[in-house]
Amino acid sequence: MTETVGYQIARSLADAGITAVFGVISIHNMPILDGIAEQGRIRFVPARGEAGAMNMADAFSRVSGQVGVVLTSTGTAAGNAAGGQAEALTAGSRLLHITTQVDREFMDRDRAAIHDVPKQPEMLKGVSKDYFRIWDEKSAIGTLNAAIRAASTPPTGPVSLEIPVDVQRLDAVTGFTLTPPVPASPLADAAQLDALAALVKAAKRPMIWLGGGARGASAQANALVARGFGAVTSTQGRAVVAEDNPGTLGAFNMTPEARAVYAACDLMIVTGSRLRGNETLNNKMALPKPLVQIDVEPTQCGRNYPVDMFLNGDAAQTLQALLDRLPETLDVDPQQRYDISVARAKSEGALRDRLGPYQVVADHLLGVVASGAHPWVRDVTISNSTFGNRYVQIAAPNLGVHALGGGIGQGIAMGIGAAVASPDVRTVTLLGDGGAMLGIAELITAVDEDLNVTFLLMNDAAYGVIENIQDAQYDGRRHYSALKTPNFGKLCDAIDMPHVKVSDIETFAEVFDAAMQRKGPVVVEVDMLAIGPFAEAFAGPPAGAAGSKV
Repeated sequence: MTETVGYQIARSLADAGITAVFGVISIHNMPILDGIAEQGRIRFVPARGEAGAMNMADAFSRVSGQVGVVLTSTGTAAGNAAGGQAEALTAGSRLLHITTQVDREFMDRDRAAIHDVPKQPEMLKGVSKDYFRIWDEKSAIGTLNAAIRAASTPPTGPVSLEIPVDVQRLDAVTGFTLTPPVPASPLADAAQLDALAALVKAAKRPMIWLGGGARGASAQANALVARGFGAVTSTQGRAVVAEDNPGTLGAFNMTPEARAVYAACDLMIVTGSRLRGNETLNNKMALPKPLVQIDVEPTQCGRNYPVDMFLNGDAAQTLQALLDRLPETLDVDPQQRYDISVARAKSEGALRDRLGPYQVVADHLLGVVASGAHPWVRDVTISNSTFGNRYVQIAAPNLGVHALGGGIGQGIAMGIGAAVASPDVRTVTLLGDGGAMLGIAELITAVDEDLNVTFLLMNDAAYGVIENIQDAQYDGRRHYSALKTPNFGKLCDAIDMPHVKVSDIETFAEVFDAAMQRKGPVVVEVDMLAIGPFAEAFAGPPAGAAGSKV
């Protein structure tokens, strides 16, 4: 049989190290999917919609470290994936969006061919790090190779690749084989490293702030803490330093206790972090001086805070080069380690006091998630904003997955992608009922794929945070925030999804542990209307962040 371009693309994806593809089959991508199925080298996960497929591929990439691949059809189908791709762009995920185009004779001419839409390339460029199009059979594999490498090269991000359907059906004419990419990373200037080492040696209370760009620098960050640094992380940088290390604040980065630690610090090195507004009081939170920034992307220099030094380099390589210039033990104030431990404990205690009955949930998850090295996936919901993002510890940086851009409704699909990436460990996914309604069809995907994932559904039958904001800022006028939610037990029964419900908080641990012992997916629903409210209503970010008054 003569190999088509579609068949060649399927083979080349596998040659490049791709092990899973997520998407929705259509007439426009059948030549590729036929090749994937016939070759049997890649797992294809059929999502119920392109939006879900994109979130699945994103989470798969974050957990596995591979390039996540999503395959969509042209036009509206590619548009369905755009919201999830915006999330991947925000997170800098290694992701390849392969989408299609109509036959070349109609492409880009706005001639109303079936499935053609105006300005598809412009849409894709708006949510992509980079954009490519395969024009013919001669350039197909070279363009695919360029797209994979662009997605993998720091600063990483989602890349879109268009393939007209008539090109997919052509006979392949090239024979070279792809290999997994080994992207190059910039290395900071030696003179700058010498100057930074001098600052570190002179500091008595140095700290390092670790973001998502430092996820590959765990060994170096932990070595700096062992030598005397204090640490704090963004939500995306969690567990770069082990979260039970007494030298780290973890992601308790904005509490009054954390700010007191910063006030006594005499050097902070921000590594791989954008210092996001919702973690810095919209950049109004005082940070130590000198403030040094390390980032692989030069345009990040001083974007949110003025810095005293900027080093353009890969986090792991740059921190290792710094370590090579430092003594094994730094001459630091030992009081800082004690102050950090106390600040962390007080921050955790204050958070627990706000949880009311849901202390039981938070404390139990704290004991389960990290100890079992479970991927910890969270949708945007009150439970995540209160305890999920910082209190429940994770065992490694790649095991924490959340909607970094703040978009609701991506949790179910992200839980699926994480579970595909971690087949031997059970994934835990924290959801709210409002977000679950947006991605509910993908529960069927979890059943079809028989994935080991526990969906923990916190159901208050409302957009709870919106109601709290309405109470705090709009004199209690609750418009459009109440939700008609389905009977989740009946819904799960209809799709053969195991379901258990917790109406008494004291039974939570037993019910949850039993669910974690099951094979395949399960929904654990917590009936918040029966259990009651949090001790303190969560009404958005603290004062100064995102314009909130609370």
